Amino acid sequence: MNNYETLYVLKPTLTDEETAANIAKIEEILVKNGAEILATNNMGMRKLAYPVEKNERGVYTIVYFKAEGTIVSELERNLKFNEEVIKYLTVKYTKQKEVTQFEKLVTAANVVKEEPKAEEVAVEETPVVETAEVAAPAVETTPEA
Repeated sequence: MNNYETLYVLKPTLTDEETAANIAKIEEILVKNGAEILATNNMGMRKLAYPVEKNERGVYTIVYFKAEGTIVSELERNLKFNEEVIKYLTVKYTKQKEVTQFEKLVTAANVVKEEPKAEEVAVEETPVVETAEVAAPAVETTPEA
């Protein structure tokens, strides 16, 4: 199985629910065809380098997965027919240096996905440590004559 990264841009007019549904649909296509999804990174709304289909912005999403080569053509065929996708690109990682970089990207995407939300962060109480009072050193004063 080969390592792949697919970046696609969704239309900016989609609601959060529609965006999540499109991401789930694309992941479902991959899983149904035998791919192993390693990570998905929804990067959110970003400005495009140039207008695409009269859109100045788009919702960027990257999917990292392992699959056979035939799955890529099926994925790209589905991305082409999906009217909500305005651009897509698939990259195959083959060389050892590229695979190492791919693994770092997957790890980073998983860390971003697993960050706790503000409501979930538990506040830890710091233990109170009592310290003994230390006497200040005596300072000798000499009377001035």
